[in-house]
Amino acid sequence: MLTLWNLFEATLLCLNAVCVLHEERFMQKMGWGSNSPNQGFEDQSSVKFQVLNLVRSIRTVTRIPLIILNILTIIFKLLLG
Repeated sequence: MLTLWNLFEATLLCLNAVCVLHEERFMQKMGWGSNSPNQGFEDQSSVKFQVLNLVRSIRTVTRIPLIILNILTIIFKLLLG
């Protein structure tokens, strides 16, 4: 059964997954790293550029709130199971 708590946990896990992506180790292998050879001449309206900007923005904006939400979720799970 889908509850609000399950939806919150799924969102939290997805945000954690996006924040854990490491540009040099994972994204560079796909050619999506920050040191791509043709990054300066890349079309800024492309899907690749937009996805990279979204990942960087999520990583920047949600760093501190994500830590707090993870701590609260762990405490909640420990107390209530």
